[in-house]
Amino acid sequence: MAHIRLPEGNPGILGPMAFSPETAKPLNALAEVLLRGPNSLPAADREMIATYVSSQNDCYFCQHAHGAVAAYRLNGNEQLVDTEKANFEVAAISEKLKAWLAIAGIVQRGGKQVTNEDVARARQQGATDKEIHDTVPIAAPFCMYNRNVHGLATRAPTDADLYRESERRLVDEGYVQSAEHLPAAQKECAYSSPKPGAWCGG
Repeated sequence: MAHIRLPEGNPGILGPMAFSPETAKPLNALAEVLLRGPNSLPAADREMIATYVSSQNDCYFCQHAHGAVAAYRLNGNEQLVDTEKANFEVAAISEKLKAWLAIAGIVQRGGKQVTNEDVARARQQGATDKEIHDTVPIAAPFCMYNRNVHGLATRAPTDADLYRESERRLVDEGYVQSAEHLPAAQKECAYSSPKPGAWCGG
């Protein structure tokens, strides 16, 4: 049970966002820039960074919500997402993405632990200053998002299909538009299908 009374039907971070639209707006805007804004970091890789950091923080809701979006952007390859979360070093992904995930994982543990060697690894794989920079502002805010979920003891559904239902809407509409101008009572439909009572992810 959540520590505060949150609007019903809003799992994970959606509960606090429905409870406090004034804080939801900048949080969604930040997610939009980080995960969907113009960038040489592919959107699938950015979603994977968010997913990996969330998995390291043991945030079930965020790792599965963003993992579903990552898998959708990877032609439905959920197994690859699961492998990246378990051990990205052995996953069938680029060495550049491995370097980005390594930096993200270190930021999750503590930003001061990132070393010149960690950055050099990314540079050796062709990562630009902008890409290295943007890896950190994805990893760090997702620690905040995860702790928002945990600190208020929000609920996280375990039905994988519920997370899959949200992925296409997030890909098509993004993080800002999908929740914009909706009263709190309607937010459970913001990220998902328009079916009455449908759950949404994000």
